[in-house]
Amino acid sequence: MSTSSAPAPPNVISLTHGKATVALHLLREGWGRPLLILHGLGEQSPAAVPDHLDPWTGPIYALDFIGHGASTVPKSGGYTAEVLMGDVDAAIGHLGQVTVYGRGLGAYIGLLIAGGRPTEVRGVILADGPGLVGGGIRPSSPHVGELQDPSGATPDPFALIELSRDVRPPDYATEFVRQIMQWCPLETPIAVCTVVRPEWLAAVVAEPGVIDTSIADALTLFDPRPPASS
Repeated sequence: MSTSSAPAPPNVISLTHGKATVALHLLREGWGRPLLILHGLGEQSPAAVPDHLDPWTGPIYALDFIGHGASTVPKSGGYTAEVLMGDVDAAIGHLGQVTVYGRGLGAYIGLLIAGGRPTEVRGVILADGPGLVGGGIRPSSPHVGELQDPSGATPDPFALIELSRDVRPPDYATEFVRQIMQWCPLETPIAVCTVVRPEWLAAVVAEPGVIDTSIADALTLFDPRPPASS
């Protein structure tokens, strides 16, 4: 059982992921490969294209993870990074090939989905934002969040509790990096653009083929336009 937030506006596509409905926002139309924005923990899709992403020449979409924005709020939680990865998988199933821009929690989920769908994700940009660190590299003491009166509004408090404690071992993250490097057609498919470097992300940056760069340069690197003829 789950509850949903308010009805989605006309520029939102409702996608099914299991028993949940996730909201895919069209921020700007265009031609070529889309840029898919994944927000940070406790956030939601932006109402308009952020200025720093405006140089992208193709269409731009943004996805609300479950428990956030206009997407379904599951009853009693149950949030994991892998569940949110399934949200993004539903969006890719609708859009086809994409370049992913992930902020905070969305950066970690972006890395996972790029490893899970390396031929469909043509470049992933990892940026700072809420939820980037997660719960560290080892499980903490067992804890079950208790809410007296869950409202069904977003962001879901269960999501904030559970995803902020999500364990992220560096070797787990690097397994996804190696899948990306093996199967993605791009020579440099992962761009790290963060100031904060938790253990999992430091391990990602140390992998061969991962570039440490700015968001502007990453957008240029993954630009969907064909190169201009000389």
